[in-house]
Amino acid sequence: MTAAVHIRPARPEDVDAIVRLNNQFADEMLMLRRTREMVALTIDDFVVALDDADGLLGCGALKEYSPSVAEVAAIAVAREAHGTGLGRRVVEAVEQLALKRDIHDVFALTLQPKFFAACGYAQVDRARYPEKIRRDCLGCARRFACDEYCFAKNLRVEALHIAA
Repeated sequence: MTAAVHIRPARPEDVDAIVRLNNQFADEMLMLRRTREMVALTIDDFVVALDDADGLLGCGALKEYSPSVAEVAAIAVAREAHGTGLGRRVVEAVEQLALKRDIHDVFALTLQPKFFAACGYAQVDRARYPEKIRRDCLGCARRFACDEYCFAKNLRVEALHIAA
C-alpha cells in the first residue's frame, strides 16, 4: 500500500469500485451485498479512501433513519490496507458527514465488534433502533440468525470529551 491516502466524498464514478469492494466481503458473508443501483442512488452518503493513484482502498456510508439517528454502514477496507488505521479514518469521515447533517446519534451493526469498540462505540441492544429493524432487518435473509453486534456513539458527547 502506498503512503498517500486521501478520503473524500464519493462521486458517481466511484460506484463500481465501491460495489466491488463491498461485495468482495459480502461473498464471504462479512457484509451485506449492495447492488450498483443501491450505491448509485445513495452515492452522496458515501465517503471513499483512495491511494495516490486514485485506487479505492476503503469506503463507508451514512444511512439516515431519522433527523437525529443514522447508521455508520458499509465500512470496507481493502485487504492490503488492513491494520493501517484506514478503517478508523473512514469511520471518522462518516461521523463528520453525520455532524455536517446535524446528526449526533450514530450506530453500527457489525461482525467486527472489537473494531467499533476501538473507534469509541459502546455495545447496545439493537432494539434501541426500531427504525433499523423496521426498514432493513425484517427483510434481511439473516434476520432469524443474525450474528451482528450493535454499537452506538453519541457524537455530541464525544465532542464534549475531546474539548474538555
